[in-house]
Amino acid sequence: MENFFLYVLIALAVLAIADLVVGVSNDAVNFLNSAIGSKALSFRSIMIVASVGVAFGAIFSSGMMEVARKGIFNPELFYFDEIMFVFLAVMITDILLLDFFNTIGLPTSTTVSIVFELLGAALAMSYIKIISGGEELSTILQYINDEKALQIITGILLSVFIAFNIGVLVQWITRLWLSFNFQDRSMLANASFGGISLASISYFILIKGIKGTAFSSQAYSFTGELSLMSYIESNTLLVAVISFLFFFLVSLSLLVAKLDMYKFIIGAGTFSLALAFAGNDLVNFVGVPLAAYQSFEAWQMSGMLPSEYSMEALSAKVQAPTAFLLASGMIMILTLWFSKKARYVADTQINLSREGEARERFKPNYLSRSVVRITIQFGQYVNRAIPQSLLDRINKQFERPATKNIVYKNNELPPAFDAVRASVNMAVAGILISIATSLKLPLSTTYVTFMVAMGTSLSDRAWGAETAVYRVAGVLNVIGGWFGTAIIALTSSAIILTLVYFGRGTAIIVLLVAAAAIIIRNYLAYNKKMKEEAESFDIKRAESITVKGVINESAKNVENVILRSKSIINLNIEGLSKHDFEALKQGRKEVTSLSEEVEDVRASVFHFIQNLEDSSVTASAFYIQLVNQLNNISQSLEYISKMCYDHVANNHNKLRYTQLRDLREVKEQFERDFFIYTEDSIKNFSAEDITELLDKKDQLENNITAKINSHVTDIRNEGSSPKNTTLYFSLLLESKDFLNAVTLLITEYYKSYEESVDSPLKL
Repeated sequence: MENFFLYVLIALAVLAIADLVVGVSNDAVNFLNSAIGSKALSFRSIMIVASVGVAFGAIFSSGMMEVARKGIFNPELFYFDEIMFVFLAVMITDILLLDFFNTIGLPTSTTVSIVFELLGAALAMSYIKIISGGEELSTILQYINDEKALQIITGILLSVFIAFNIGVLVQWITRLWLSFNFQDRSMLANASFGGISLASISYFILIKGIKGTAFSSQAYSFTGELSLMSYIESNTLLVAVISFLFFFLVSLSLLVAKLDMYKFIIGAGTFSLALAFAGNDLVNFVGVPLAAYQSFEAWQMSGMLPSEYSMEALSAKVQAPTAFLLASGMIMILTLWFSKKARYVADTQINLSREGEARERFKPNYLSRSVVRITIQFGQYVNRAIPQSLLDRINKQFERPATKNIVYKNNELPPAFDAVRASVNMAVAGILISIATSLKLPLSTTYVTFMVAMGTSLSDRAWGAETAVYRVAGVLNVIGGWFGTAIIALTSSAIILTLVYFGRGTAIIVLLVAAAAIIIRNYLAYNKKMKEEAESFDIKRAESITVKGVINESAKNVENVILRSKSIINLNIEGLSKHDFEALKQGRKEVTSLSEEVEDVRASVFHFIQNLEDSSVTASAFYIQLVNQLNNISQSLEYISKMCYDHVANNHNKLRYTQLRDLREVKEQFERDFFIYTEDSIKNFSAEDITELLDKKDQLENNITAKINSHVTDIRNEGSSPKNTTLYFSLLLESKDFLNAVTLLITEYYKSYEESVDSPLKL
């Protein structure tokens, strides 16, 4: 029996390492996003600072380990074997849940997941004990530390509301004070902001760091025989004032020396949030395995049967081994540097708080539209209540600098927000998290940092009329995912606990193998997705500001569209011929990706025209026509894909042999003649190629028309299935529209190229 639980302990150790990896991949967004989004520091510098913060936080996190041992359930009411099964169920559930959210790129709360997993597994174990012991079901609450659990859950939920509103308020006051032209404000104003921000951040670092050290409880002469921790807590105002004055002078010195004070703030903020993350969230990853290890040690010393040894030992305060914490911190740091999923999750929050437009991941829905509409109406009522003169003064502080958009090469996006907002995000989140940590509450760092960032975005007017419905939809999706985390964690851990308890060794092996298989599959699928994206023929926004530059850049876009059109048409015709649902799904996936990229280019037209040289009207006209034809092509392909997919999905009859033969002939003629000459026309820019292309287009169009007329005769003479006939005609007619759109694209491209060659605007 001892060997059995030793194997369980080894399994928990392996699961702890895996949980650290998947957990850090999701929680890295909490302390990296503000620095990455502002681009105030290089990515390498951000990672170095964050790594140091994680190392310090891991060392000072031992006090938080009590949550895993006695924060949710009463351990003295459980036996050793029951506790080990609870811990195993929790860890398996946690890894699978966090890996799922990492794969879809949504930030979730590792605190919420571990709390509800412990609650679900403990409830299931309690229910089994009650049923087997013939007790009343009402006694189940005796097994759960309901007061502490309710306190934790309430604190987590309240953090959403509190963090958002404090973020709104602090950012509004800050922007009203410094404006968007903060660099033009006086040194005293900027130094005062720096003093407040750095004092807030340093106070947290001081409190959090000292709490985890041995000398925090020692008394010193300068503290009046009080312990250092007690002295600081008793003289909070004095410590805060001294910190402010010190960092005010530091900030002023940086400004006088012409150094960037905001880089210093953002670096310190990154360090503090990384320290808070490791100190607060390490319990979420290794608290359960550590509690299992301590339980195993206590049981071994008792010499009792695992089903008879009560786990009262977990109720006592136990310090986590420093070596264990250091090893955990090292794994977290390595994950930070090498996890691609961490950056994927980070992109979600950065884009939701981004200034201006970007490729919107989330689609607007009824709820997001309603929230935006109600908010606008409420804002209008508030504006009417404020004197116009005061309103004008407030609005002036929120005016962006009237500078021309900077062109970022390689389609790189500009900073998501400025250094002031990044500093506020870090200072506010750090203070809120430090308060919770000092009270030993496992506050959700994800909830706090995310909602602070969303609050500052709203207050900063980053969600304008062009983006609000998308951003609100994204926030609602993320929050919905948080509630989903709680429900899934609770039910899944309860189910897994039941399987483990009754299935014992066999069930444990099956669950561990299944968990490993799922994680490996997700890893391979994610890598495949990233590889496909890296190798995909993405449609890029134009970056040049001259006619010839725009035309040369657009050649690659046109070529990419033609290549992808060939693939999409082939997948749909072959999928329709064989009723191959997978091919049709792939066709829809490819055409959806194409349409999203075209839409992204369409959305960039305004900024493209802004960045052009004043005299480059020709380039603007060309680009508008190019984007319009790209849109027509994607719409034709979308319609073709939808018709084929719906026909097979609805289980309609296969097309007749003659219909399939005609469609394949048209597809082959596209590939053999039309697409080849299209590619030659793009590469050579010769009149001969264009003429040949137009001839091929006429031949293909005449062939399609002939097939339509022939089928009309067949219908009158022989009859045919209405669904098949509708699909057949629709595909041929849409092929003609696609043909015309491609031809117009190439001819417009050639025409603009010829004009640019003879134009005095050429370089």
